Amino acid sequence: MGFFDSIENIAAQELGGGTNTNANVAGGLMQALEEHPGGLAGVMDHFNNNGMGEHVQNWASGAQPTATPDQIQQGLAGSGFIESVAAKAGVSPQVASMAMSTILPMVMSHFTNCGQQAAPQSGYGGMASQILSRFL
Repeated sequence: MGFFDSIENIAAQELGGGTNTNANVAGGLMQALEEHPGGLAGVMDHFNNNGMGEHVQNWASGAQPTATPDQIQQGLAGSGFIESVAAKAGVSPQVASMAMSTILPMVMSHFTNCGQQAAPQSGYGGMASQILSRFL
């Protein structure tokens, strides 16, 4: 099973919604990452600055494959990122947090070197297309 198959299966299980909801949240996350200052590295900085650095390391290394919605909310508090993902996906911030609790750790694991560096921002557009193609 490939990376994108895993994202699809986990998001479907966690969200319990239809494929349109899953596709919207995955697409919203990728759009928000492209627009967020610093991209994935900026998101990881928010977690580190909010006392969640150990979690970022665990997610990025694959030692802890998922997060909780509360961890996502704590790590991204004050950043506006959850709200941005929710607005782009057309879902509530609670649904966005739930989906990000499964998808964001996978993205961190796939696009970082154990949490030390993020992929270039330009790489997210292609990833979004690949993720969305799995849901549609």
